[in-house]
Amino acid sequence: MRFQRLALAIKIETKLRRPNASCDRTGKYPFGKGVTMETDTTRTPSARLSTMGPQAPPDVPSTSQTHAKKAETKGVPTAVLYCEGNFGQIDGKTANGLVRHSQAYRVLSVIDSETEGRDSGLVLDDTCNQIPIVENLEAAVIREVKIPDTLIYGMAPSTGKMSPADREVVLDAIALGMNIVSGLHEYLGDDAEISNAAGRANVTIRDTRKPRPSKDMRLFDGSVSEVKAIRIAVLGTDCAIGKRTTATILARELNTRGIKTVLVGTGQTGLMQGAKYGIAMDTVPPQFCCGELEREIVAASHGEDPDVILIEGQGALSHPAFCTSAFILRGSQPHGVVLQHAPKRAHRCDFPTMPMPETKSEIALIEAFADTRVIGITLNHEAMTGTEVERAIDSLSQDLGIPVTDALTRPEVHLGDMVLAAFPQLRSVPLAAAE
Repeated sequence: MRFQRLALAIKIETKLRRPNASCDRTGKYPFGKGVTMETDTTRTPSARLSTMGPQAPPDVPSTSQTHAKKAETKGVPTAVLYCEGNFGQIDGKTANGLVRHSQAYRVLSVIDSETEGRDSGLVLDDTCNQIPIVENLEAAVIREVKIPDTLIYGMAPSTGKMSPADREVVLDAIALGMNIVSGLHEYLGDDAEISNAAGRANVTIRDTRKPRPSKDMRLFDGSVSEVKAIRIAVLGTDCAIGKRTTATILARELNTRGIKTVLVGTGQTGLMQGAKYGIAMDTVPPQFCCGELEREIVAASHGEDPDVILIEGQGALSHPAFCTSAFILRGSQPHGVVLQHAPKRAHRCDFPTMPMPETKSEIALIEAFADTRVIGITLNHEAMTGTEVERAIDSLSQDLGIPVTDALTRPEVHLGDMVLAAFPQLRSVPLAAAE
């Protein structure tokens, strides 16, 4: 395998590069004659990514995820998302999320041989974003002038582990001088073969799910109750249902209105996207879950002095396989909850014999479990037509008596209005510069 990786590196370094191109109406990328590819020989150790688990690359400015112009963005590492066979699917949620939003990395392409040749934005949201899907690592690299800085493992399999084929791609990327970012439950930095290869290549491995040592974790102490900001948790009726995406859009909308809002991440994808505050909750021992989340919320309050703190949800409170929602409700003590639901999803993700709950029962459970209230419903429109989404919005809003919207197919203003209806005191917040 070592010689195959060396051959791949030599082949890529001597091949012609395919130029960047806009997608056509079919989402395909027409490629013409390229220019000679260059390898990045100007890297320095200071440009390397952090290896401290969930910590995002330091001092990375916020950038737009519009790739109409592939101009270099100073200080933002470039990345290729590895999502073989899963892009646009439930297990590809990490790559899906990074394509939609990333402050920490400038995404260049997605690797998925099953959807290669298409525009990733068209696959996800029927909107061209000019981030192409390519067949393999070689195709991802030869289309760039310089070898990308990072390979991000963009899948979240239920096993939390990668396949033997995935391992070879990671080792190939390391051989090419690319840093590795992973959100798996198996820590690549602890893998002897991978870590030794990274050491020889002088690249870093960032395991976003790796928590701080237990000796440095803290217990819940109630200090979250002293946080002045309104706290809103974005929960769901299942895992992989769009909670993080909705929370990201809501944060952007509130900041646009001058309501200073900070999103606290609780999963690996949010941390990869560049969340300044957060922790991968599902890797923390239960004894410390509430305290570790409280730590991040208090830090966000002290560091940013926001009007609103959004807390990304995980799993579902009613889901017997996951307990994270319980810790999020206890640790954040939210004033309100936005609940994400997929009306056409018949059963829980990865649990075909477990039916999805109704929104009414999930709301009752949340409000009985914690001293909070569900202020609105947001929809995941998977398998739904536009007409079905509209009918679901009307039906649920009438049945539940609270606002209902779809964060991706309806104007973002509806999300902001949902929050202002529940917390009218935010209407008097002095206009602040959005971050």
